[in-house]
Amino acid sequence: MLFFRSTTPSRFAIFAWGFLLLACTCWQPAKAQSPASTDSVDLFLTAKMRQLRIPGLQLAVIRRGQVVKLGQYGLANIQDSIPVGRNTRFTINSITKAFVGVAVMQLVEAGKLDLTAPVSRYLPGLPAAWQPVTVRQLLTHTSGLPEIMGDDDMVTEGNEKAAWASVQQKPMEYTPGEKFNYNQTNYLLIGKIIDQLSGQPFATFIQERQLNVVGMPRTALGDSHDVLPHSARGYTYSEMVKGEWQRSKQPRNLFEVYATSMRTASGMSSTSEEVARWIMALQQGKLLKPASLPVLWTPGVLNNGQQQGFNHLQNGYALGWPTVSRPEHRAVAPTGGGRSALFIYPEDDLAIVVLTNLMGANPDMFIDEIAGYYIPDMRPATGFGMPPAIRALHTELRKRGFNQAEALVKQSRKKNPAYRLPEQEVNAWGYALLKQAQPQNALEIFKLNVSLYPQSANTYDSLAELYAEMGNRELARKNYQRALALNPKNKGAADYLKKSL
Repeated sequence: MLFFRSTTPSRFAIFAWGFLLLACTCWQPAKAQSPASTDSVDLFLTAKMRQLRIPGLQLAVIRRGQVVKLGQYGLANIQDSIPVGRNTRFTINSITKAFVGVAVMQLVEAGKLDLTAPVSRYLPGLPAAWQPVTVRQLLTHTSGLPEIMGDDDMVTEGNEKAAWASVQQKPMEYTPGEKFNYNQTNYLLIGKIIDQLSGQPFATFIQERQLNVVGMPRTALGDSHDVLPHSARGYTYSEMVKGEWQRSKQPRNLFEVYATSMRTASGMSSTSEEVARWIMALQQGKLLKPASLPVLWTPGVLNNGQQQGFNHLQNGYALGWPTVSRPEHRAVAPTGGGRSALFIYPEDDLAIVVLTNLMGANPDMFIDEIAGYYIPDMRPATGFGMPPAIRALHTELRKRGFNQAEALVKQSRKKNPAYRLPEQEVNAWGYALLKQAQPQNALEIFKLNVSLYPQSANTYDSLAELYAEMGNRELARKNYQRALALNPKNKGAADYLKKSL
């Protein structure tokens, strides 16, 4: 049984490939529109689009200070069959915060702003409990302030004043610095600070100090009300049914509205090429001094000395920039709306921008795979991203054969009695191999997990699933029986056994 369902659209994506193709009856992604001939990256992305049912996508890859690849795929507008082009604009949602972080650092460089100062220094009249919160805590979402957009309610021009008055009456959610909690109130206040210190609306400040400097004519702040040429339509596969969100079979139109004061949190649209141009300008010192980048990209630290972020991958949050802290190939990785992402790998001189028009595409979950086409050590086949012990074993099995998994683990245990491979990590490894179209290797890993954890219903369940997909009904049934014996509430196992009678 797969533990991480939210990041994997199908437990057996490889085996279900034909089904996924048939499921996309409403549209088919267009062929790659990149200047160069179709390459392995194009093939990877078109396959990923079919798998995730992404209507349209734009790609930019920066390598050693130059754009080495631009790609346009699929449809910007399903209704009228308009393909994604080089000039197609995509909404980038919370990637906007990365631009705001740069704006803040420009004020720091000008000597107008101190990141460690309390917000009350720049914005008098705030509630007493808010006043000690520092500017850095606002930027890193560790402030403890109440959320102005509670329960995902949008703040529009129509309710902007009421929402601002209401949020100031709410109690603090936690002591500042106690934990990370993504919160749009933080960036509303950052916008007010930029207005105050720059002497102009934050949108104008960003336009003049970043977009005009870089040359980004197709990048703008706004929302779905704004009529912008070549804008991609937004889509979602979620719909409200009887008060609950459910997955729909067909894509649905997405309409997003933001009050002007909230556009520091989410409000920009751009193209992958222009975002790439902005990244290069940032790295080349055209927007900030080189010494400012480490400050911009250093994640916030909680009162206990730890850092937190969105998830296991994006495990920190800097000044508008989510961060990926890991021993190899660290990254700074802004994401927006579950549909767009950019990853900069500072030590690898690589950056990748992926913009889509599907909320739920979550390109942050596959950008590392794109990076693997430029950095061989990051390819999934090498075990990149796995825990150190798993990766070491993976590397050895690639040399000796995966049928040696149990023998090698026994040897490691004999040498070191404390040697352990966590069940969930081994299980995830097996599914990763399936995703890489290696079912036989995945089978050996699921068998290994059963040998390591013979009292776990989940290990038998995963092994049974794979046997079933491979057509081995006898072994599927045997392992489902064991899974059900260990966990009588395993409905999937019970259903399979009932059908196989």
